[in-house]
Formats: sequence, structure tokens, C-alpha cells
Amino acid sequence: MSNDERRYWLMKSEPGEYSIDDLARDGSTYWDGVRNYQARNLMRDRMRVGDGVLYYHSNAKPTAVVGLARVCSESYPDPTQFDPDDPHYDPKADPENPRWYLVDIEFERKFDEPVTLAELRQRPDLEGMALLRRGQRLSVQPVTAREWGIVCAMAGVSAE
Repeated sequence: MSNDERRYWLMKSEPGEYSIDDLARDGSTYWDGVRNYQARNLMRDRMRVGDGVLYYHSNAKPTAVVGLARVCSESYPDPTQFDPDDPHYDPKADPENPRWYLVDIEFERKFDEPVTLAELRQRPDLEGMALLRRGQRLSVQPVTAREWGIVCAMAGVSAE
């Protein structure tokens, strides 16, 4: 895969913390507070400006992909790791050698109807999707171009 090829991701947020409606209102946001090394590595090393994001509401009724966003910045150190008053503070983080990174994302669209986890599970062509794997809890996950297209089609939107 070339560095220029568009990649796709699923990013989870609890709607009570930061919903698709919040992203639509704000236009863009920074994706802070990720404290899992695998998710951090994906954001730091693999995400690029222009990559597509399936915006997923976790810990919701129902859990679902609720819209689309786009990565709009290269990764950079998450400033919350250095702020002792922030719930994501990491006392072991060093500004000279940051541990945690984030990217900015911007709103693209909210789906008319969410694509629920139950609906995704009913699709045999999505059985390999990271979200559907047993024990998969990462808040940032890769999505293949094929999976992206299927989810967009399920939502009735263009995969472009």
C-alpha cells in the first residue's frame, strides 16, 4: 500500500461524551484521551489527512455507526497527557518524548438512520471486520476499503 492511498478507520465515542451531533456542531475536533498503545500507534503511524472515519457510538442503545468523518491533521502529541487537571493526565509522559498522540477529525455527515452493531453482525461479508471480532475493544480500529463501502451502502450514502 502506498502512503498516498486513502485508509479507513472506525473511531468509537460514547454519545454522552462526544456525539456525532457534537462533531457536526463543532465542525472538527481533536481525538484526545486514547490511552491504548495499539490505538495510539494507529493514529501516530498510519492515519493520514484525508482518511475516512466511521463514527461509532459505543455504550449507547443501540451501539451503531452513526456517521462519517475525515482525518484532517497529521498526528501530534496529545496535550492532555501533560495536564495534571485533565482526567487523561499521564504522570509518566514527558514533553521531550511524548507517549500519547492524537489526530484531528472533521465532520462529513450524519447518517439518516444509524447502522447498528446488530445489523453489521448480520452481514456475512463483514465477518472479518475488527469491530465484530470477539474481545475487540479498541477505540480506534482499521477498516478495509471493502468494509467501508459495505457500511456506507447499508447507510444509503456514497462511499466516496
